[in-house]
Amino acid sequence: MLHLLVSSGEVSGDLQGSLLVQALFEEAKARGIALRITALGGRLMREAGAQLLGDTTAIGAIGLWEALPFILPTLKLQRRVRRWLRREHPDGVVLIDYMGPNASLGMQLKRLDPERPIAYYIAPQEWAYRIGEGGSTRLIGFSDRILAVFPQEARFYAARGARVTWVGHPLLDTLPGLPGRAQARAALGLAEDARLLLLLPASRRQELRYLLPPLAEAAARLQRRLTGLRVVLPVAQEAFTPAIQAVLDRSGLDAELLSPGQAKARRELLLAAADLALTKSGTVNLELALRGVPQVVGYRLNPITAWLAKHLLRFSVAFISPVNLVMDDALVPELLQDHLSADAVEALAFSLLSERPLRQRMDRGYRELRRRLGEPGVTRRAAAAVLDMTLAAVAKRG
Repeated sequence: MLHLLVSSGEVSGDLQGSLLVQALFEEAKARGIALRITALGGRLMREAGAQLLGDTTAIGAIGLWEALPFILPTLKLQRRVRRWLRREHPDGVVLIDYMGPNASLGMQLKRLDPERPIAYYIAPQEWAYRIGEGGSTRLIGFSDRILAVFPQEARFYAARGARVTWVGHPLLDTLPGLPGRAQARAALGLAEDARLLLLLPASRRQELRYLLPPLAEAAARLQRRLTGLRVVLPVAQEAFTPAIQAVLDRSGLDAELLSPGQAKARRELLLAAADLALTKSGTVNLELALRGVPQVVGYRLNPITAWLAKHLLRFSVAFISPVNLVMDDALVPELLQDHLSADAVEALAFSLLSERPLRQRMDRGYRELRRRLGEPGVTRRAAAAVLDMTLAAVAKRG
């Protein structure tokens, strides 16, 4: 039986990991291969059929200061993984995003067994940012193959000597069979002239603190200006609910909170029916763009982290949203750090809701974005590449 270790982190990594795990089992079945998958991830990867070694969905953060509370849980999990590796010897490894912990794991695995193949899927966006004089490319040292999801990513790593396969972005695989707008609005009980705003502020606790207050305040103001505006907020983790409700109460926003289970069940309907989203920066921006939803993107870090990144690490990035990074253009409005305020969000959101030419420009950009991200069948191509790599290594060992 072929044995793979798949490692991801945080909520978005668990989602992408689950899609890959499902594709790996499908590809293995098509080839007549018995497959076992052990995973670092979360509930979705377990539901897809992986045996969970540790839950990483709640121990991620962006920034030095924000990561401090997660150091001990991460170290404990790494010790558990080391003990597991002394007992088990997976034939191949897939690392998904989650750069810090996955880089540590990748280097450890290469030291233990240089012949064990490692694929990096959804690599960190080093092609988009710079630290000091340039980006760090240490993952090339332990990755046997990089499965690139962005064309810029593929070119970046190939130019630096990595073995790269561009598979396209996995969100493309979620597009077939989507409900139409009229069907989705009927299913959600929305009147023909009603407006639906999605509030998508957080998959990490730090984002609740820094992003949700200005986004909620802006949504509350829009609700007062636009009669009948319905606001829905999917909750990423049950533990977030009390903190979210407290912010909503302070802002006076009348929003429908969806539990993680409800959010998963209604996600496609909400995305098909939405008129606008106020959202954090991240993969969700691509998800909204591929479904044609106008959006205002915001992000804010702890001020200490932001200062250190700018002045000490000399971190720089042209854009924060993956949509704008792929397009190399300010297609969706971004508000970063001190520029993120309820006033700014409200003004941009109201313009998108009321000015048709703005939405039409965004729609045209979204269509070009979809073309640049590749073709559906992404996770199956990634799964095939992983199995090819692993089977070749097993055959070489004899």
